[in-house]
Amino acid sequence: MSGLAGKPFSQRALALDLVILLALIGGLGWLGLRTRGNLVYEWDWSTLPQFLAYADADTGAWRAGRLLTGLATTLRLSLWAGVLALCFGTATGLMRVSHRLFWRLTGGSYVLFVRNTPPLVLIFLFSFFLGGPLLSALGLDAAVAELPEAFRPVAQALFGPLSQMPAFLVAVVTLGLIEGAYMAEIVRAGVQSVEQGQWDAADALGLSRWSTLRLVILPQAFRRMLPPLTGQFVSTVKDSAIVSVISIPELTFQAQELVSTTYRSFEVWTLVFALYLLLTLPCSLAARWLEQRLTRADRG
Repeated sequence: MSGLAGKPFSQRALALDLVILLALIGGLGWLGLRTRGNLVYEWDWSTLPQFLAYADADTGAWRAGRLLTGLATTLRLSLWAGVLALCFGTATGLMRVSHRLFWRLTGGSYVLFVRNTPPLVLIFLFSFFLGGPLLSALGLDAAVAELPEAFRPVAQALFGPLSQMPAFLVAVVTLGLIEGAYMAEIVRAGVQSVEQGQWDAADALGLSRWSTLRLVILPQAFRRMLPPLTGQFVSTVKDSAIVSVISIPELTFQAQELVSTTYRSFEVWTLVFALYLLLTLPCSLAARWLEQRLTRADRG
């Protein structure tokens, strides 16, 4: 009876969804026609392939263009910043659930400071006030200049051009701190979502708090944190575009330079949109697949 009663409702819901979808498509089509009528622009894609890849005039070898070079920088920046954000977020999230007031206040202050400050302000703050003096005090510039020749190709593959490494590291640290504040809340919520009975059982076995976290709580919390953490990594890829304001030659910065020289705004930004989608869509699909898999495993 319940199946028969639910079938008409399901059909009505499907019909309503189709009507809404058709209305949305019609509205977008009408908007596109109106915009096309008022926009006088001649599309020209002929100049863009050379910014993806081009053949060297002397050797004939294919080389990456400015957009692919920027895409590689974005990928490096996102990977390193994601790893650093995970470290910051895990440490801060555990501090937020600590029994000690000092650690809770320290972790809470970091999260409160970062989440309530515009990322653009943090980028300029770290770049202009902390980046130069801090890197000079650590001697990073001299260490990069004195890097043995055998290690230079590896360093360039991991961090990009060595001449840009100091600025690149400032961008990685800043982006890692910004994203780490959001990951900290995911870790905190994941740890607090584990039932109190798990803590009580570990306490009855005589485990210390650190052993309880490491052996009992975190393995269970990690399953619940993994999908939102993956989603936050996708946000890290998108948020990496903000470091273009400090002249990091990532994808958005390269696109801005190309728009200034070619005046093909629509074509360049459409291509950049596709490249960002190429980076983030697999991560989003992986996060969705992982969430569904963990849900089925929990039900099983």
